[in-house]
Parts: sequence; structure tokens; C-alpha cells
Amino acid sequence: MTLESMFCTRCSEGFEPHEKIVNSNGELWHTQCFVCAQCFRPFQDGIFYEFEGRKYCERDFHVLFAPCCNKCGEFVIGRVIKAMAASWHPQCFCCQLCNKELADSGFIRNQNRALCHSCNAKVKAQETGRYVCAKCHGLIDEEPLRFRGELFHGYHFNCTTCSVELDSTAREVKSRPGYAANDMLSYLKQKYNNELYCLRCHDKMGVPICGACRRPIEERVVTALGKNWHVEHFVCAKCEKPFLGHRHYENRGLAYCETHYHQLFGNLCFICNQVCAGDVFTALNKAWCVEHFSCTVCDQKLTQKSKFYEYDEKPVCKKCYEKFPSELRQRLRESHENTLKKPV
Repeated sequence: MTLESMFCTRCSEGFEPHEKIVNSNGELWHTQCFVCAQCFRPFQDGIFYEFEGRKYCERDFHVLFAPCCNKCGEFVIGRVIKAMAASWHPQCFCCQLCNKELADSGFIRNQNRALCHSCNAKVKAQETGRYVCAKCHGLIDEEPLRFRGELFHGYHFNCTTCSVELDSTAREVKSRPGYAANDMLSYLKQKYNNELYCLRCHDKMGVPICGACRRPIEERVVTALGKNWHVEHFVCAKCEKPFLGHRHYENRGLAYCETHYHQLFGNLCFICNQVCAGDVFTALNKAWCVEHFSCTVCDQKLTQKSKFYEYDEKPVCKKCYEKFPSELRQRLRESHENTLKKPV
């Protein structure tokens, strides 16, 4: 092709000898003609965008044609996700609950929210009061199987020993592979793997079961009340705080901390509301620390030999009693005269 037969794509004029010519995809342009179709300015760094046969600088192309991301508000160049009546960058189109990217995994519209399949199943489960399987994301109608902190349909798993299909009664046990000492890599790969067993196979292993959560106990075992317990699950029946090695008190098959045992079953001082240390006075159907049993009027300390009267369910010494009006003394005298029991 000769210079005389070549023409500018835009102005259709020919080219002068030794003139610079722009060649874009086989089309020829004068340098002054190779400009943005919108602002008629040369393309910065030679970068342009083409749409329907016309070329645009980056700014004008964005303004005219590029969609804006519904999340970040920036122009979307390249792959555009069209969903929920809007445009998105692939990395901006995420589950509105867990923030997982949805561009390739798909989504479900729930109450005008884009949710991943897992979160949508959890929302449905909350609405119906049921559990969600962590594997298939379906609702669990029966009691779930608990494994590695997640909930599952039991039929997704089989017993490690006998391969029978499992249900919610399956037991999770940390594997203890018997590798040789020099096979450390294989040992480390499986050291923290957990395995599932049916009840029959699990019982043959002799692993203790916690009396509270009914799960196997892999670490330290607390034995009390005829059962085995996880340390954190052996708690006071009243305040539900773990004993963590501290002394407990038993009553009718239940364990209590010292404070609540005495509070429920006696020996809690009526005055200080603390456990009576050492000797205990019992009077007026109450328990008292030795140093706290005193006249409610003059605060004089009373002993096991002291004579006292009951007034408003509290002890009054004889001296203070004699100062009461005669009518009040008569009523007290007619009531049962309490005597102090010896220390226990």
C-alpha cells in the first residue's frame, strides 16, 4: 500500500510524506485526529477504551459507560457482577452476614439481602427454631450430631471402627495414632485429628463420659458424685461456678460450694451472712458466729450461760429486758423462753 492510497480514519484526508501516522488495529490516523471521541483530547500515555467503534479516554469512558459499584462507589473495569438490581466489583459482592465473596459461589436473596447458602440456611433455622447442618446447609429435623464444634446430620458420617452410619449419639475422640518415633511428619498430620465412634465402639474404648455434657473427657477428669466430669463442667448446683479443684459439699446427689451449702443447709451467720468459722451458736432457729451472738439492744456479747429473751426474732439480754415496759415484758414472759444451745 502506497502513501497516496492511505487516508485518515477520522478526517479521510491523506498523509504528508514523513508525517507521523498512528496505526490502531489496522486503522490509520493523523496524530491530531487520534483523540477522545468525547473531549477531543489526545489519549494520555496512549491508553484508550473502545465502545461501539468509537475511542474514549479513560475518564470519559468511565463517565459514559462504566457502571459504578453499588458498595464502594468506584467504576467497575473488567468483570462486572450484575445482581440485586445493581453492579458490583467481584470482590465487593459479598454475603451481608459473613462477608464471604459471592461472585463464584452463588447467593440467595433473603429479605432484600444477598446471603451465601450457609447464612441463608442459618437464618431459616433461626426462624423455625431448628439447627443447620454445617456440611449440606440443610435444616436438621432431629437431634444434631456435634463434631469439631459444628452441627451435622448424623448420616454424613460413619463410625471410625465399624463404619455404621452415625446419629446424634456418636462420640468424638481425639485420635492417638501409634506411629514410630522417626515418622514424626505423619504423627503431626494426625495428632489433632478427631474421630467419631458409635456408642458401642466408644464404650469398648473405656473413655470416661462427662456427667454434664455427656461428651468424652480427653484431658483432666474430675470424679465426684459417682460420675466423671470435665473440670469446667463440675459446678455448684446453686451458683453454677466451677469448683476448679476447690472443696465442694454434697447433699442429695448435688454438689455445692461452701457458701451456698451453708446458706441452703445451715451454718450461715444471721448477722454477717458468712459461713460460721469454728464454733457455731444456734438459737432462735438461726445460726450465729460466736462473736456475733449479742444483745440486739446493748450489743453485749452473750455466751452459752447467758439468759436472754426473744424480741422481734432477735436476742435481748436480761438487763435490757427489765427496762422494757411491763406490758411488753409480760408478753415476752408468756412466750417460750429460749435457751442458748452449746457450741457445736
